[in-house]
Amino acid sequence: MAMNLRESLKEFWRLNVSKVGLIFLSMLILASIYVVASYPLDFGVRYWNNPSYWADYPKSAPPAWVNLISSEKAPEHYVLTYTKPSNITLTGTERKLSYIFEIDFQADRPPSFISFTILDITYHERPSTVKLSVLRPDMKNIEVYSFIVSGPYLGEEPPYRRYYDQPKRISITGDMLTATALSRFLYREYNVTLRPSEVNSIGQHKILFSIPVRDREFKVLKGQYIFTIDVYTYNPNDEVGEVTLVIGGEVYGVMGTDSLGRDLFIGLLFGFPVALFIGIVTSTITTLLGAGLGIVGGYLGGRVDEVIQRIADFINNIPLLPFLIFLAFILGQNIWILVFLLVVFGWPTLTIIVRSMVLQLKSGQFIEAAISIGAPRWWIMFKHIFPQVAPFIFAQLIFFTPTFILLEAALSFLGLGDPTLPTWGQILEYGFRSGGIYVGLWWWIIPPGILIIWTAITFVLIALGMEPVVNPRLRKIK
Repeated sequence: MAMNLRESLKEFWRLNVSKVGLIFLSMLILASIYVVASYPLDFGVRYWNNPSYWADYPKSAPPAWVNLISSEKAPEHYVLTYTKPSNITLTGTERKLSYIFEIDFQADRPPSFISFTILDITYHERPSTVKLSVLRPDMKNIEVYSFIVSGPYLGEEPPYRRYYDQPKRISITGDMLTATALSRFLYREYNVTLRPSEVNSIGQHKILFSIPVRDREFKVLKGQYIFTIDVYTYNPNDEVGEVTLVIGGEVYGVMGTDSLGRDLFIGLLFGFPVALFIGIVTSTITTLLGAGLGIVGGYLGGRVDEVIQRIADFINNIPLLPFLIFLAFILGQNIWILVFLLVVFGWPTLTIIVRSMVLQLKSGQFIEAAISIGAPRWWIMFKHIFPQVAPFIFAQLIFFTPTFILLEAALSFLGLGDPTLPTWGQILEYGFRSGGIYVGLWWWIIPPGILIIWTAITFVLIALGMEPVVNPRLRKIK
């Protein structure tokens, strides 16, 4: 048996399709391990399907790498978060917590907006003061915005917590205090007179990233921008949870975003373990069930075989996809229900084939010899019959995997997948439902389709490599 297994592995590795298939499979497994280790299991519910989590992200933005093939560079979208200050300055009882964000801005157009967020401020005596300033590439510093955290409420006891349930989000774009500060800056540095209302109509974010060239005309200033958010506290026990700066752009990340602002790269990554789970777990259970029933029915015969075959024939003649759609409506959209349904409708074909193989094997001399010495039937099925059909069963397991991955993608594309998990089929479905395909959002449609095809091809290549192992006639062809 060891020699047969060694020869089978050698024969499998001989073909180039086997090597390519295993390389692809290794990539799928590594990506899945990374996702499981890096993201929480409830990522879909807590983050992916939570619109407020993606509020700071651009909507329907193409990938950042499109700038490499574009004649005009669009501004990239930045979401920069700090949980600890970059610097702490002590002046008596006052502390200045400085959060410093550096951005190398090289776009040909200014950002679309600027905002910053403060999460979970705790103070004990005086309310904290928050200030935002910007040092531009021309070494001109602008104090853009400041505010004081709300004071104690009537009857409230220290410590006083603010913005712990919902962060305080401040948009610089459209803010009149920022417009006033920029109006003074333009007059002081460039002798340009613009009223705050005029600054507001032009856009604070445009002026902040530009220099005036003519009356009411500005040219983008490229280079290193340093945004500093200073939080002034007046007690050693005062704390700040998280500070986030958002520079609105037109392109984002590796794979862009959808119409809700969700990072499609994260969604595509999360689809790897889901696809492998659906494919491998479902095909394994289906193969074990189908092969087991085929061996038992084929060897025992009689009423047991008759019952198994009639059930298999009945299920095998039911149109799979329409019935799955119907049951998904009735039973609900859950990954475990989907696995159950795929197993229920996937085992009959393998059972029928394995049974026919067992009917031929059980008339062999080695089976008759085992019966003559009194070997129990379960022992004969496990030790003598199963090893003979094992290569074929394993090959069918590989064949089943892409089938179930494609079925899950089809159901998700029809809106019947598990809504709590980001899957490639679900991303495709939302892209079609929200009209992404009709307005040319190719980064939303093409990548999940390619990943579905690539995953299916991976297991097809491995299955092709298994053919010489299963079919001895092919094994002789070198």
